[in-house]
Amino acid sequence: MKHLSAEFKRIFIFIVIIAVLSVAYYIYALFFYPPFEEQETFLSEIGEELGELGLWLLVFVYMRTFMKLLFGKGAISKRLFPDYTSSINHIKSIDKIISYLDRTHIYFGISAIAIIILHIMLMGIPMHILFFPALLILIIWQGLFGLFISWRYSPKELKKISYLVHAQLFTGITIGIFAYLGHALID
Repeated sequence: MKHLSAEFKRIFIFIVIIAVLSVAYYIYALFFYPPFEEQETFLSEIGEELGELGLWLLVFVYMRTFMKLLFGKGAISKRLFPDYTSSINHIKSIDKIISYLDRTHIYFGISAIAIIILHIMLMGIPMHILFFPALLILIIWQGLFGLFISWRYSPKELKKISYLVHAQLFTGITIGIFAYLGHALID
């Protein structure tokens, strides 16, 4: 771990702690919460499909970060892996793909947030399972700070703070952990 930055080590430790605590809560909820009975209605079926669409939109949104890390592009890559350079950095199509993902990030992000909130509303997900309110807060958190970054009337200081909050890798990973374990709990 000589070539890894201190920030990457902190993120890794944070993710391990979140994963362990989440699995512990999952086991607790599995044994002590009543089973969730899914109601098969027309709206819940639409909600299931919207949930899958929301998942794919999140995959698309976070593919941008993954590609930047994989190919050593962008500030996040330089922060986490300061000594890393990709051996295929010279391929123009990679730059074009990352540029496309940068341009469309806001649109796919807004769509993902709207569809996930609609999914939650149509499914009637039990909010007593703590994964779901935390997940909802994290998704709205990402959306609000993303909005402040892109909104042209935001003051510079707010944009700066919003970027620091919105561009955190651990938030996306925490969303993934909570969504996976929450859905595993109700299925």
